[in-house]
Amino acid sequence: MDRTSARNKTSARDTVSATDSTSAPDAWEELVTSALLGTARRTPPGIEPGPEAPVALLDAAAVETIRRRAGLRPARAVQRPQPAPGDPRPPLPAAAARRLAMLLTDRPGTGGGGRRGTAPDLMELLPQWLAAANTHGYAAPPQLLPALLDAARGRTDLRPSALAFAGSRATWLARLNPDWRFALRATPGGGAALPPAQDTAGIRLLWEEGLFAERVALLAAIRAREPAAARELLATTWATERAEDRLMFLDSLRTGLGPDDEPFLEQALADRSRNVRATAAELLSALPDSALAARMAVRAAACVAVDRTQDPPTIVVEAPHECDTGMERDGVVPKAPSGRGERSWWFGQLVEAAPLGGWSGRLGGRTPAEIVALPVADDWRNELHAAWCRAAVRQRDAGWARALLGTPAAPEAGGPGAVSLAERAKLLGTLGSAERAEWVAGFIATHGLSEAFQLLGVCGVPWAAPLGRAVVDALNIARDAGSYPWSFSGVMGLAERCLDPAEAGRLEGLMAVPDEGEDASPGAGGYWAEAFQRLVTTLRLRAAMAEELKGA
Repeated sequence: MDRTSARNKTSARDTVSATDSTSAPDAWEELVTSALLGTARRTPPGIEPGPEAPVALLDAAAVETIRRRAGLRPARAVQRPQPAPGDPRPPLPAAAARRLAMLLTDRPGTGGGGRRGTAPDLMELLPQWLAAANTHGYAAPPQLLPALLDAARGRTDLRPSALAFAGSRATWLARLNPDWRFALRATPGGGAALPPAQDTAGIRLLWEEGLFAERVALLAAIRAREPAAARELLATTWATERAEDRLMFLDSLRTGLGPDDEPFLEQALADRSRNVRATAAELLSALPDSALAARMAVRAAACVAVDRTQDPPTIVVEAPHECDTGMERDGVVPKAPSGRGERSWWFGQLVEAAPLGGWSGRLGGRTPAEIVALPVADDWRNELHAAWCRAAVRQRDAGWARALLGTPAAPEAGGPGAVSLAERAKLLGTLGSAERAEWVAGFIATHGLSEAFQLLGVCGVPWAAPLGRAVVDALNIARDAGSYPWSFSGVMGLAERCLDPAEAGRLEGLMAVPDEGEDASPGAGGYWAEAFQRLVTTLRLRAAMAEELKGA
C-alpha cells in the first residue's frame, strides 16, 4: 500500500469517527456549504485544514450519503387500486380484434404532395367500425383499451362510440391516468354508480349533496324512465340553484317533453336568468297546445295576412313595431344582432315560435305547399320562409319541411323556401331516412355535387342505392369532363365511408387512368384513377370488416 492510499484511508476513518460522534442534523448542509465555498475558505467540523481537506470532504460526503439513505423511513404503503370491473358482453371475434389493432395503429394514405395514394385511410374507418361493434354488443379487448383511449383523446368525434365500446373499464383506467380524464367528464356522473329507482332516500341524498355531474346524470336517468318524477325532483331545489345549473337542468326536460311539463316551464318564464327564460320559451314553443304557443300564434298571425285584391293573392307582412314586456317574457330577445333590423328580428322570432298547424286557417285554408308558393310582398319572402324553416325543424313537422324544400329538380337549388344549404340540411333531418336519400339523389342529378356536400352529411349510412348511384354517376361525369379532382375530394371521402360496399363491383371500370382531353386539367386523369382505386379498396375493406364483426 502506498503512502497516499494509507493517508486517504486514515482520513476516511477519522471522518467516520467524527461523523459518528457528532450526529448534528445539519451535517449535510455543512458539507455542501464547504464544497461550494472551498475548504480553503471553510473547513467542515472534524476535518483538519490543509491540502488533504478536499479528499476528507469527499469521504465525509460519501459517509453522510450512506447515512442519509440508510436512515430513511419507509413510506406508508399505497392502497392498491380496486380491480377493473368485469365486462359481461361477448368478446370480439379474433379477426375483428386484429382489425381493431390495425385501425388504431396504422395511418396510411398520408403521402406527401397532397396525394393520398390508393391505400384506405384506416383512421377514418375507425368511427364506423366502432359503431358496428357497438351494434353487435361486443366488449373491447382489454389490451387495446389504452390505444383506444389515446385515439379518443385526440379526436373528440370518436369519444361517444369509443367510450361506449370500452365500457366501465374506460372510467376505471381514466382514474389512473390523467391523460384520459376526458372519459370521466364524458361519462355522466364521472362513471359513478347511481342509486336504483327504488332507493328514494339514496336518490334524494345524491340530488341534495352530490357533485354537479352526478346530479345531472341522476336527473337524466330519472327523466328517461319517469319524466314526472324527474321534474318533481328538480322542483324541490329549483329556487336555490345557480343560474348556470338551472339552465343545464332545464335542458334535461327535452327528453320526454310533454304537456305535463307546461306549468313548470311557465314558471321558468319568470326566471331571473335570461338564458333560462329563453330555454323555457323554446321548450314551450315545441308544445303546439301550450299557452305560450297560442300567444305566439296570435302575435305572428297579426303580422301575416293574404291580400286577395292582388292577382295572384299575395302574402303581406307587417312586422311588430316594438318588443313589449309580454314578448320578452315569452322568450323574444329584444336586442337584434349587429346588422339586423329590429323589426325583422322580432318578426322572425314570433313566426318561429308559432305552431305551424295554425297557418292554414289563417291563410285561407291552404296547404303548406300552397302557402309557400304564394308571393310575398316587400321583400319579406326570405325572412318569412327562413322563420318557417326554423319552426319546421323545431316542431319536427315533415309536411312543412317538404313544402319548404320543394322538389329536388326545381330550377333553383334553393327550392321555394329554404334560403341556405344549412337550412335545407336541417329540413331534411325531419324526413325519414329513405325519403331523405331519395331527395338528395334527385338534387344531385339536377344540380351536381358542387352544392350537395352538406346535404350528403345528413343522409343515413350506408347510403341507399338511389343516392349511391347518383353520387357515383356525378363523380363519373366530373371525371370524364376532366374536372379538377381535388374539388371533389370531400365527396370522395364521404363516399369511402358511406357508399354501400356492394357498389364496389360497379366501380372497377373507373380505376383505369382516363384519356385526358384538351380541356382537362393536367394530371387529373392520374388523380381520378387513384381516387377510384382507393374508393374500391376501401369499400372492400369495409365489407371485410362487416364480415369479421359477424364472426364469419
